[in-house]
Amino acid sequence: MTTLTLASIRECLDGAVPSTLATCAPDGTPNVSYVSQIHFIDDSHVALSYQFFSKTRENVLTNPSAAALVIDPETGAQYRLQLEYLRTEAEGPLFEKMKARLAGIASHTGMAGVFRLRGSDVYRVGGIEQVTSGAVRAAPRRNLLAALRQCAERFSQYADLGALLDSALALLESAFAIRHSMILMLDAPGQRLYTVASRGYAESGVGSEVALGCGVIGVAAAHATPIRITHMTSEYSYGRAIRDSAERAGMSGVLETAIPFPGLPDSRSQLAVPILVGGKVQGVLYVESSEDLRFGYDDEDALVSFAAALGLAILYLQQSAETQQAEALPAAPLPQRSAGARVLIRHYAADNSVFIGDDYLIKGVAGAIFARLLRDCAQSGRTQFTNRELRLDPAIRLPDVGDNLEARLILLQRRLAERCAYLRLEKAGRGRLHLSVGRPYELKEIPG
Repeated sequence: MTTLTLASIRECLDGAVPSTLATCAPDGTPNVSYVSQIHFIDDSHVALSYQFFSKTRENVLTNPSAAALVIDPETGAQYRLQLEYLRTEAEGPLFEKMKARLAGIASHTGMAGVFRLRGSDVYRVGGIEQVTSGAVRAAPRRNLLAALRQCAERFSQYADLGALLDSALALLESAFAIRHSMILMLDAPGQRLYTVASRGYAESGVGSEVALGCGVIGVAAAHATPIRITHMTSEYSYGRAIRDSAERAGMSGVLETAIPFPGLPDSRSQLAVPILVGGKVQGVLYVESSEDLRFGYDDEDALVSFAAALGLAILYLQQSAETQQAEALPAAPLPQRSAGARVLIRHYAADNSVFIGDDYLIKGVAGAIFARLLRDCAQSGRTQFTNRELRLDPAIRLPDVGDNLEARLILLQRRLAERCAYLRLEKAGRGRLHLSVGRPYELKEIPG
């Protein structure tokens, strides 16, 4: 018989089926309560969240022995864990990880501000006993290690950031069978993340935003830790979740309402993984499914490694694009006559938002870049630009090399491709951009 370990029954700890925890008062009175999740620490320890003082907590503080009954959500097998309460941690990595997960779940279910972690109660696992058997567990969907190797090998083949982002999401579908995914990059000064690539949705949602700390994506970025939702107990769309949590935090003005977030309307499983480079958050990889229990511990581990490899590839392409010497620019061409009616383009200096006619296009640094290109083109007929000059332009206010200039250019290119048939921003060689203008326009600058 295979020896039972916590690692072998990790799926039982996720809370898809609530576990029961039994404790005993000093006078021998038993107490049984439900717990939503048991946090796996290692093969000898678990942790429970301490949110409020209860009979269970009162009991373990005086009598540290406890027992938990956990159930495999797929097979129905039941296991009894013999536990011994050791300590409560109110700070440190374990506490922060449990706090972040609780915040992500609370934000996503409309309960932010209700749940507050006061501590992480750590227990030693003295034994595991199988109480009832269940059905045979299904074979894994994919060999995750082989899928991860395939993806890591492919990441080094791209010389263009846009192609890398699209390929990463395509690989998630082909190698991991994950059909709905997106990549968001961090705009640290704006306290938000913006979508630069998505796959599997009717609308791309490029440019849609999530405030830092809001929803599972915002919480994953704010705490630099993965947040995984295995099942949903209520109908609460992510678009509504991020909007409601932003309003509660007084950040509703941070988000642009004109670009809907491209989430599944019937999402049941979600996983947000921070893209880290050198311990700093660059963005978030987000995947979701309409199936319950779609993403387990192994999927989380694999996608954390996937995101780490992706982050290094993103950083390399950003730095090489912004530090390489651009090819010499040709002489500025004479202004070309554009066909069609003149269009009014408004640039609001307060937040660098840009409207083409009455349609919102973009804001922030990407909006400042676009206004700069349009201004130069209108004044001199210039249509060729370099990444380097945009990086060094103080009016754009790009803080540093790590602030994703390449990602912002991709965002601008994709928003133009989706929203405007007569304006294009295209690569024109190494470190160079070309602005294609198909209609005459008037750029109206509106001071902040």
